[in-house]
Amino acid sequence: MHNLLRLALEAGIEVTNEQKQVLIRITAFNLESRYPDYNREFRKKCTPQFTRQELVQIEEIFKWLKLKL
Repeated sequence: MHNLLRLALEAGIEVTNEQKQVLIRITAFNLESRYPDYNREFRKKCTPQFTRQELVQIEEIFKWLKLKL
């Protein structure tokens, strides 16, 4: 598993506080979906609305990172 915030900072990419929070959350999704104890709790919060909101932020971060490369 990769810590996305750490990777961005090591790559010398300037990150806003909001972007930091999103990168931390995306990294946490990886943990929560990978391990059984985390997985149960993660599935409970994955409502359609939650998923849509998170996907919008993930897509925004992806586009932003592509511009930085």
